[in-house]
Amino acid sequence: MNISVFGLGYVGSVTATCLACDGHTVYGVDINPQKVEMIHAGQTPVVEPGLGEMTKEVVQSGHLKASLDTTAAVHGSDISLICVGTPSNDNGSLRLDFVENVCREIGTALATKQDYHVVVIRSTVLPGTVDEKMIPILEQYSGKQAGTDFGVCMHPEFLREGSAIRDYIQPNLIVIGEYDQCSGDAVQQLYEKMNAPLNRTSIRTAEMVKYVSNAFHALKVTFANEIGNLSKAHGIDGQEVMQIFGQDALLNISTAYLKPGFAFGGSCLPKDVRALTYRAKERDVDTPLLNAVLPSNQKQVELGIKMVESTKRKKVGILGLSFKPSTDDLRESPAITMAETLLGRGYEIQIFDDQVQLSRLMGANKNFLESELPHIVSLMCPSIEQIVSESEVLVITHGSKLFHQVPHLMNGHQVLIDLVGIAKDSNGHMQSLYDGICW
Repeated sequence: MNISVFGLGYVGSVTATCLACDGHTVYGVDINPQKVEMIHAGQTPVVEPGLGEMTKEVVQSGHLKASLDTTAAVHGSDISLICVGTPSNDNGSLRLDFVENVCREIGTALATKQDYHVVVIRSTVLPGTVDEKMIPILEQYSGKQAGTDFGVCMHPEFLREGSAIRDYIQPNLIVIGEYDQCSGDAVQQLYEKMNAPLNRTSIRTAEMVKYVSNAFHALKVTFANEIGNLSKAHGIDGQEVMQIFGQDALLNISTAYLKPGFAFGGSCLPKDVRALTYRAKERDVDTPLLNAVLPSNQKQVELGIKMVESTKRKKVGILGLSFKPSTDDLRESPAITMAETLLGRGYEIQIFDDQVQLSRLMGANKNFLESELPHIVSLMCPSIEQIVSESEVLVITHGSKLFHQVPHLMNGHQVLIDLVGIAKDSNGHMQSLYDGICW
């Protein structure tokens, strides 16, 4: 393919050179004449292991060329990749002027190009930026319409400095946010020879995935440092702790617990986070990240309550009382907090949980329910059919398999608030009366 790459900084230089090595004809475009001259000379404008030799080779073969001329690059290519920087402003907001300027230039070039062209944003931009800012600029300056006259994709990069070439050749993840299928098809052709998870999704989702990746990396570094500091305060090697911790690939280093939904509860997580942060205070160790965990969890409970309040309906059926499915453990269950809060605010509450029936409870759970939550006992409903028929709002708080039938039992005039996601694909005709907490 013929490809133009706008911005010969770190991402652009690596991307242009690697694409040229794949056999594509690549035009690198930059406003800085010095970078263009360096490419002409077979040199790389950035420091990256192995990139210098690769750049020299593809320039000599004619697969990589550099230019200051946007119009010539657009007219001579099928796809334009925008790889310019998006630095921070002093207040933390994102500077978009580099991306906007390139979109203006590409749009102007498209105005005089007859063939279909795909514009691909690789620069890191916040969700909504491409739809709300970049596409309107491209349409304004080209006089053409996205999806009809030209294509648009958001294609985030995941190149790490120091290992960028390896990350390009063996990507862990490929994300293509497409305006339409034709746009996505064009970008996917770049990866025909690569064996990696490839996700074609919406432009906004692709924009968000990039930020989630970087935020999570920052979160992991901070978490490890706080654990390390607290470990050292106990005479423990923090690196050894985290090395052992990382050996659990089922729960610790995995996708476990990374599904957005309702708050956590139970006998372990709240208690142990509370104990750990208290010990940190005793040892004068600052743990701002760990300190934020329980307050953030409480905010998720409050968000669920606000979702119920926003319906302006008073008869509420809560499906799930234990902190997770397949257990009768009620300790620190967020569903109990929700029920008690709504009850105190004048709502008519009914509760159903197939695992929490007073006649079947024994031991500590029965004593806890009878002594600490006697008012909750009186709200328990004997069947899922009854609670559905007698409620105006139904709230699913955990993922019991039994709750999958709830959408099919509803009459179409009730509101279903899904805090788990189990009814996302089955709400059907109740689409306008369905709401998910994180979707």
